[in-house]
Amino acid sequence: MKTFGGISEILADYKFAEILLQSIPYDGTSTWIKGADKGFDAFIEASENMELYDIETDSEVYKKGIHILDEISENSSPEKAFKAVYQKTKELLKSNKYLTFFGGEHSISIGIIKAFYEKYNNLTVVQLDAHADLRASYLDSPFNHACALYDASKNTNLIQIGIRSMDISEKENMNFSNVFFAEEMYQNNSWMEKSISKMTNDVYITLDLDVFDPSIMPSTGTPEPGGMLWNEIIIFLNKLFTKKNVVGFDIVELAPIDNIVAPNYLVAKLYYKMLSYKFKDQ
Repeated sequence: MKTFGGISEILADYKFAEILLQSIPYDGTSTWIKGADKGFDAFIEASENMELYDIETDSEVYKKGIHILDEISENSSPEKAFKAVYQKTKELLKSNKYLTFFGGEHSISIGIIKAFYEKYNNLTVVQLDAHADLRASYLDSPFNHACALYDASKNTNLIQIGIRSMDISEKENMNFSNVFFAEEMYQNNSWMEKSISKMTNDVYITLDLDVFDPSIMPSTGTPEPGGMLWNEIIIFLNKLFTKKNVVGFDIVELAPIDNIVAPNYLVAKLYYKMLSYKFKDQ
């Protein structure tokens, strides 16, 4: 039995665990670098080599229990993948456990976010991403990774952070007052408080790993230059988890590169940091 961080099967048991980890290894709409369907296995393998005491929060969040659910394997079409993810998320939201999701590419987030905004009134979605992902449709499908946040832009309070690549057509779907472009954020941390001030209390985070600079995260579907670094993202996430009720999150677009394991380890640490922030006072 594979467990996150190599924790014991007792701590990984569904009945005990307070945290659920849902793998969705869907890579059906990626348009350049493939491999996001291999991301989860690389992430779990890297996690087995982590120290599980978090210095910053003085905590061991793994003791809350982390259960890995059976993967959502539907991949016959973008539409069917969306429906499978949406229905499973609605089911999981009845569990009263803390929900986390791992891709796969970014189209997996469409169904997750829809289920969350149907449960939480006045939901804020925080998108950490290199790309706007605001196309209404791409390659004849509204469930493409290039459309990952279009539905959220119409049905939630969407805050976009780290954006540095988009198509001009996406401007018509963009609320510019809620967008923090990478070039405006460079060497200026005022964006952290400004973005948080625009959020409602309940927040869902969708984190595309291409928000990081390719110098530390080359293992992703579209590695855009000029991205964010580890410390600024971690500082921001700590502030966000402290000030808002983060109701769940997903991490997407890890496309492992053979013999380059540091990015996989970064993602394992990132996931564990986010859990440590969520549960630090519990």
